[in-house]
Amino acid sequence: MNGFAISSHFNKNKVFILHKCDLDKRLGPFCYVPELVELERKVLARKPKKLHDYVVSLSSGATPKTTESEKYYTDAENGIPFLRVQNLSPTGVLEFGDCKFINKETHNGMLKRSQIFENDLLIKITGVGRMAVAPEGFEGNINQHIVVIRTKDKTTSETIAAFLNSNIGEKLATRRSTGGTRPALDYPALLSIPIIHDPKILAITQKVVEQKKQNEAQAEKLLADIDDYLLKELGITFPTPLENILKNRIYTATLKEITENRFDPFYHQLKFKRITEALEKGKFKIEPLRHLITDLKNGVEIRKYVDEGKRYLRVTDLGKFELNNNSKRFVEEQEVPKRIRLNKNCILISRSGSLGLVNIVEDEIIDSILSSHIFKVEFIIKNILPIYLQSYLRSTVGQSQIFRNNNGGVIPEINQDALKSIPVPVPPLPKQKEIAEHITDIRKQAQQLKDKTKSALEQASKEIEEILLGS
Repeated sequence: MNGFAISSHFNKNKVFILHKCDLDKRLGPFCYVPELVELERKVLARKPKKLHDYVVSLSSGATPKTTESEKYYTDAENGIPFLRVQNLSPTGVLEFGDCKFINKETHNGMLKRSQIFENDLLIKITGVGRMAVAPEGFEGNINQHIVVIRTKDKTTSETIAAFLNSNIGEKLATRRSTGGTRPALDYPALLSIPIIHDPKILAITQKVVEQKKQNEAQAEKLLADIDDYLLKELGITFPTPLENILKNRIYTATLKEITENRFDPFYHQLKFKRITEALEKGKFKIEPLRHLITDLKNGVEIRKYVDEGKRYLRVTDLGKFELNNNSKRFVEEQEVPKRIRLNKNCILISRSGSLGLVNIVEDEIIDSILSSHIFKVEFIIKNILPIYLQSYLRSTVGQSQIFRNNNGGVIPEINQDALKSIPVPVPPLPKQKEIAEHITDIRKQAQQLKDKTKSALEQASKEIEEILLGS
């Protein structure tokens, strides 16, 4: 063995020799990748404590059955935030854009052990990477892919999160993860991670967080202007929301209205009626979506993920403004079912859960497979441009029409027939193109602000590495 040498053409971090005497408790090769072994050696030279030295208490969460959603889940007004992996962020700040909510009975009963409060440290243990700290006055709960750690104070939690969110911290965590389709950390592996508790790391992270807030505020303002612009161009005056008093919660519907539409009170609420009236008073002819499309299908359910293969698009991959590429999933290479093949004449619409997310099909996802919770909607291009329709359906009017036609359950869901009935204003194609180009320009400006945040995070990671390793 001593005389055996590996060709220099091989990547030494993928092909390497390990002597039996160098084996620790684990036999998996990933733990012994030379690059990771050397990184940990440098970190241990700083004589750090391990994560377990900072833990006052630790617990993991669980996910109530979505098939019994009415028993466990509720809305934001009446519920407790139920945090999932997508609510954690590399800045250590919780993000609530796609947050689900559980009822108080579930929070204080079935999931009592995984309750989280202000200053608790939240760590993603499935897939590895992303930590966050619960903000002041917060109360919530977590699913099974996250653990909650109580430390002695806010500063400790924030400093640990800053370290674990750095490239170094993530590599140390990844080295300890188990193999498989989705790497994961068990408790012993998680608690064994060495932690360099340096306040300078936290200071760098906090500076990035502040810059991120400023950039996002500017981007949100730009994107909010899209709605005002679109409605103005369509000649739609969005009605002022009604005061939430008993008088405005009592309404009537004629027998004709009920028999021609849905037979439930949710659909006939005054707020929906007023928005529909505003839509009908606009500049352009209104068509139901069914008159504008050539195809509407939902995808297929696949549970088995792999490291490399065909991209599998889930609702979490759709975004309010653009596709989310933070947590891609892949399935085994296979022929995309003909009925859900994508092209540039399609848009994607989430049909359940985070109802009403709308994204146009881009080159990067054109060969993907859709999950069963997403609709593929294909259009008659001579009548309507996908990018225009995407903008309309994302507007306050479009979103209200999608939500109005949902099933009214605890977890909103819309079926194909209901989606096809949504009214759409149809300007002439030149006007659609004008609107789409203006909105695209605004989105580019917003994206530039987000790119600044990404650059700031990359620079912060380099600064942290220099502090930690002196490189």
